[in-house]
Amino acid sequence: MSSSSSSSLDGESVDQESPRTRSWWKLFLLALVVIIALPFVAFGIYYARIEVPEPNEVATAQVAYIYASDGETELARIVPPDGNRKQISLDEVPAHVQDAVLAAEDREFWTNSGFSLSGFLRAGLGVITGNSSAGGGSTITQQYVKNVLVGNERSVERKLKELAYSIKMTNQWDKETILQAYLNTVYFGRNAYGIHSASQAYFDKPVSELTVEEGALLASLIQLPSQLDPWNDRQGSEARWNYVLDGMVEMGVIDAAQRADARFPETRDPAEYSAYTEATGPNGHIKDRVIAELESIGLTEQDVTTRGLQITTTIDMQTQNATLNAVEANLAGLQEDARAAVVSVEPATGAIRGYYGGDDGTGWDYANAPLQTGSTFKIFGLAAALQQGIPLTARYSSEPVTLPGGTTITNASGTCGTCSIEKALVQSYNTSFIRLQSDLANTTWDTADMAHALGMARELPGVGETLREQGGQPFDGIILGQYQTRAVDMSAALATLANRGVWHRTHFIEEVKASDGEVLYEFNPNQGERRVSAQVADNVMQAMGPIAGGSGAPLAGGRPSAAKTGTAQLGNTGYNKDAWMVGGTPQLMTSVWIGTADNTTPIFNAYGGNMYGANTPADIWKMTLDGALEGRDFEEFHPAEPVTYGGYGGRRAYARGRDVFSPNSTEQTTTSESSTSESSSATTSAGTSADPNSPNPGEPTPGGSEPQPDTPPSNTGGNVPAPPAPAPAPAPAPAPAPAPAPDPAPAPEAALAETF
Repeated sequence: MSSSSSSSLDGESVDQESPRTRSWWKLFLLALVVIIALPFVAFGIYYARIEVPEPNEVATAQVAYIYASDGETELARIVPPDGNRKQISLDEVPAHVQDAVLAAEDREFWTNSGFSLSGFLRAGLGVITGNSSAGGGSTITQQYVKNVLVGNERSVERKLKELAYSIKMTNQWDKETILQAYLNTVYFGRNAYGIHSASQAYFDKPVSELTVEEGALLASLIQLPSQLDPWNDRQGSEARWNYVLDGMVEMGVIDAAQRADARFPETRDPAEYSAYTEATGPNGHIKDRVIAELESIGLTEQDVTTRGLQITTTIDMQTQNATLNAVEANLAGLQEDARAAVVSVEPATGAIRGYYGGDDGTGWDYANAPLQTGSTFKIFGLAAALQQGIPLTARYSSEPVTLPGGTTITNASGTCGTCSIEKALVQSYNTSFIRLQSDLANTTWDTADMAHALGMARELPGVGETLREQGGQPFDGIILGQYQTRAVDMSAALATLANRGVWHRTHFIEEVKASDGEVLYEFNPNQGERRVSAQVADNVMQAMGPIAGGSGAPLAGGRPSAAKTGTAQLGNTGYNKDAWMVGGTPQLMTSVWIGTADNTTPIFNAYGGNMYGANTPADIWKMTLDGALEGRDFEEFHPAEPVTYGGYGGRRAYARGRDVFSPNSTEQTTTSESSTSESSSATTSAGTSADPNSPNPGEPTPGGSEPQPDTPPSNTGGNVPAPPAPAPAPAPAPAPAPAPAPDPAPAPEAALAETF
């Protein structure tokens, strides 16, 4: 009985558990159905909702190429953030290179539907289990979709989108289009995206010249681009390369004999390619200027990074090579922190034909940096005087002159007593030009306005308004180069004078084309503006004519030139910190600056003495122009029609036997060689802006009146006395050698020393 009861209990127990077990099985099966069906439902939704773009609508980042004026010499590249890429057609890729990529990544590409089911399930399992090594197995179509449409986030949702896009793309695009798109976007390492860039990065050759072995190596890199670079893992790279070649045999695209003869190819040094594409040398500064100009002409960042731009610049390789050779040859003998800037501008067009801002293309660009110009700025005071009817024959005393604040200005090169302003320019007499400036209608304003009209920038980054004293009237030292300007602006202004007063916008870019051949921009060379009369410009060039020869830098073969030197002193130390040689020929105007890396320490010549414009700057200037113009015709400057007294509304102080200066002048620090103190240059703003009430505030007119083309200024009234008789020249006393001294207290203004 107990046995029967026990059996009954056992039976009841079994009967009670069976329904529960069956319920769990039902839940499990339902969950399994959901797990299996849900991805398919989601896939169906994605497939119905997504739209595959047309091939030409997929904007992929491409490299912009910067070329010299010949359209062939590559200077630099603008590489987008996601790498170095240039689009090419499938026809440009040899069949054996295409086959190598398929052998490496998708041997069933021509027959599959855009996806691999086994690869998809394996990758999905990896996402669910968190196993990142579960692998991919993605087809080429899936890889392309991931690269350009859905990204590489590890999620089931992303994988479903990838699958939907891949299948739909295969239905809408032909296989050749997909393969071309893939080859133009896939990453090969070394910052190279696409087969074109990869061919350059690894073999320094176009894709069309790749061998079977080289194509197989590039294909083998796709799986692990950086890790399988032969320079990082030669053994691993060779193993993957062999896998690709074996696959090509299996596919029937190469035979056993070709496979047996294959030898692992050597690749170029990655450092060599990286340095070239990143333009870390002098071309890096050209690249920066080109990028800035692209923005100014209205091309967007998207244009630059997605349209495969081919940018033809104004850089003439004969001029550029002459520039680089001149700098290298002449800086070699100077102190370690010596730096140089050289800019050459074509007067007839404003084209920048040569540009050097330093060897470090990612560092400071000295050609675009504000620097004190020294006596080169006398050119602009002279032009303003000529514009107002003061001729080259006007005579000025070169004796020391005392400013209202008590500062005495002297010359570094003695005196002439009283002599013509033309001779004073050649000898660079500071005192004569201080007197000349006081006779201008608006004194220092006119010097500044003339410089701006000829091409000096009105504002500079980090400086603000140029050629102004904290927005107000410039100090008297402006004519002696107290204020800062850039080498590129100096060349631009001189180019206007060499072009007989017609200004052209300085520019680096001649033409911009997209990769499809569309011309996006072309410079218009007929946009010149007259800024000063031809008569004034011709007279300035005449006055500058003897200076190159006097500086020991006559151009080869007696080629005519116009030039000026300049030097800025380092405080009251007696040492110089900036040295210039500027000028050129009717074909090319070149500005050369020499200084130190931080511009706060002295610069010495090759013999350890003070650096002057007639030293290294003149040597670089001559060597640059001789090389740039070799083989070109000799051109003369236009004969100057003399300016006669008249057409002038200012003062003639020197004729009244006294010195008259700007009422805004204040006390200055006296220096033995009429030099600007370092503290002064640090506390004065170097800047300018046009009068807002001017009809054309963007370009102020020198002397307050608009110059008429090719005609002398008209007489605006006022008595013009005859020049005074020359005073006897006193014997100049020898100046003692300056001893280094601590910087003086900040002074509002000082003059600059300059000598040949």
